[in-house]
Amino acid sequence: MIIDFHIHHTPYELAKDKISPEETIRTVFKDGAPAYTFHHNLYDLEYQIECMDKAGIDAAVISSGAGLGADLEQCKFVNDKLREAEIKYPGRIIGLTHVPQLGGKDALAELTRGAKELGFKGVAMPSIVGDTELDSQDLYPFYEKVSELGQFIFVHPALSQDRYLDFDLGRSAGREFQMCTTTIRLINGGVLDDFPDLQFIISHLGGGIAAILGRVEPYNDKEFWGTADHPRHGKLPQKPFRYYLENRLLFDTGGFFGNPNAVKCALVELKPERLVFGTDYPQEIRDEKLIINLRDGIKDLPLKPEQIAGILGNNGRHLIGL
Repeated sequence: MIIDFHIHHTPYELAKDKISPEETIRTVFKDGAPAYTFHHNLYDLEYQIECMDKAGIDAAVISSGAGLGADLEQCKFVNDKLREAEIKYPGRIIGLTHVPQLGGKDALAELTRGAKELGFKGVAMPSIVGDTELDSQDLYPFYEKVSELGQFIFVHPALSQDRYLDFDLGRSAGREFQMCTTTIRLINGGVLDDFPDLQFIISHLGGGIAAILGRVEPYNDKEFWGTADHPRHGKLPQKPFRYYLENRLLFDTGGFFGNPNAVKCALVELKPERLVFGTDYPQEIRDEKLIINLRDGIKDLPLKPEQIAGILGNNGRHLIGL
């Protein structure tokens, strides 16, 4: 079974004013930087199912850019539409709950509705909530509720990176930097220790964190760097840094336009048992050809058959109740 854990959908009602029927594509800018690209594949679920069929993808776990960073009412609308999609395409579409993570008791109530009434198994959140990093104590009520409900969290890059104004750097490199730092914060900031039952899927292969682990890990030697006594820079998790990469976090293969080389790079440092299949359709991948390229590239990896089957579906299927 092949499960794509990284597919997006924007309900037509939230996309129709962003792009006209005559347009092929339109990119929305925020604070001078490209923030989000709209096109018709974003809301065309029938075409998405066709692509899945051609590429041999059995199920898609859906998050929505329209629900990441949105207010509660828009999140509720997105959640309802994802449930409608599940009903229309049973077993093929699997929705995630979207809420404003700092939205207080009403947002926590929507988390409960997503789990208990809509039947979602996980929650989508951005890699930074406004200006709040994911290790902030302000997010602990959200984590507590997600953990209580037995849900997992899918972390997606925040949709705007206004510090990178030129050359589309916010989307091409800035989002990956944010994913790397978010992964480090979840570990060193103590979130994984404080919520031992909470499970995360970090998208974009953790921003390619495997490529810089040779630099990141040594900075946890606080005595060597003279930061051991500093309240923030000297903070360490309860276990060695790599423990969390090998036992607590999952990383999806989306974010690299279906290029199998990104997966090969990740496997230099990450165990295949910690990877799940993801495409980032329909943003970086908009037809079945690149999905097939990524799928076949993973099948051709020099791994055991059970490890390949794990990446393509088995490593994450328990999270969605399969």
